[in-house]
Amino acid sequence: MKFKNKIITAVLLAAGAAAGTALINKYIKVSATSKKLLSHPELRHLPVAVCGDPESRHGIILAKNEPAKGFGVKTAETIWQARKKCPELVLLPAHHDKYRRLSRQVGEIYREYTDLVEPFGIDESWLDLTGSLHLFGGDAASLADRLRERLRRELGLTISVGVSFNKVFAKLGSDYKKPDATTVITRENFRRIVWPLPVSDLLYVGRAAEQTFQRFGVKTIGDLAAFDRQALFTLLGKHGVQLHDYACGLDRSPVAPAGQYTPPKSVGNGFTFPRNLQGREEIRGGITQLSDHVAARLRLCGMKCQGVSLAIRDPDFHDISRQTRLDTPTYLGRELARSAMALADQCWSMDRPVRALTVTAIYLIPAEEAAAQLEREDISVQVVDMYSIKPLDEEIVLKAAKECGKVITAEEHNVIGGLGEAVCAVLSEKLPTPVRRVGVQDVFGCSGPAWDLLAKYGLDAATICKTAHEMLNK
Repeated sequence: MKFKNKIITAVLLAAGAAAGTALINKYIKVSATSKKLLSHPELRHLPVAVCGDPESRHGIILAKNEPAKGFGVKTAETIWQARKKCPELVLLPAHHDKYRRLSRQVGEIYREYTDLVEPFGIDESWLDLTGSLHLFGGDAASLADRLRERLRRELGLTISVGVSFNKVFAKLGSDYKKPDATTVITRENFRRIVWPLPVSDLLYVGRAAEQTFQRFGVKTIGDLAAFDRQALFTLLGKHGVQLHDYACGLDRSPVAPAGQYTPPKSVGNGFTFPRNLQGREEIRGGITQLSDHVAARLRLCGMKCQGVSLAIRDPDFHDISRQTRLDTPTYLGRELARSAMALADQCWSMDRPVRALTVTAIYLIPAEEAAAQLEREDISVQVVDMYSIKPLDEEIVLKAAKECGKVITAEEHNVIGGLGEAVCAVLSEKLPTPVRRVGVQDVFGCSGPAWDLLAKYGLDAATICKTAHEMLNK
């Protein structure tokens, strides 16, 4: 079968493992359960799931096979929920090192057919065969069948393959028939195959988007394709418009060549805590820790974020997610933590326990682009070596605060005294008064609690510190 009218990647191959971990676009999907069953062939026809470690509170279903899926077992639900549906469910521990080794072996086979292999997680990939299909007979469906047979023969893996003209539909094809099939979705048949499917089957339709769609009667992918595009933008922003494009077969994202660096669209870290967090200080500690990890990863990839997202899960597995835009792009942990904590204060009652937190940096841009934005705004910030000027001590800061018409109580000296360890800086006359938009805490580098205290009193941090420097220089 040949595809006409190429759309970036004319032929995509995606495969999903027998166990049902759907592959995305082209990477033959090799699920954790499929890999696990290689070591336990006697369990192939039983309901089997791979789970996390209950002792460390990661006791959720990571992957399941088709028999388990038939009982309604779902990925990411708790073990007790799964066993309630299927009392005879066989649980196997995860062995990620073995999964990675198998995934590398699968990837090596893929690259014998094309260099355009884009992994999607440990067990999923897209393959773009547009430029190489003619070398293997020119028929995508036939090649998919040969790949399935080869993976079964060489690695003992049963897979499902989706062949289509874009990545999203190739992913759907890999999920369409399991555990061992090839599904071809073309420009001519996608309305018949794709549109009757539940809207939740569409790539990147998460729980929140699905709930929004349900409220407006959007139950199938076809309903989404027929929904008003402008209304989707109003409901879900750019993401809603993107999902509409996907439903209409307009995904134009390319398959990244093997080894090619693709800048991340977001960077996040989540953690399920060994015990529930109780109270604001423990929640703040968890958010701070995660924010530091996210910030380090941002700096590693040379990106800054223009927004922060916070997801909170309670012990009953109820989730809430909120996000906010930042005034200034950043890759500093304290900035991320401050914004995430503000979201927590807005959406969460601090007397409620927290099981898990996720902090995500969103709306990423290259760090050099963020610097260029500041230059275009004609904002000049000069950071001075901390040893070139005497550090701000507690007394001088308090005098400066008083000079600015604000008084800080003696009980709070220890907190504001943290400014004495701050990096000294000089702000140019061009810097506007609302300095939070350029991250004054970045310039001075003082602790979060100190700035929180300043904010509590409505203090203009830049004015106070500038006044303090003026007093030092008198």
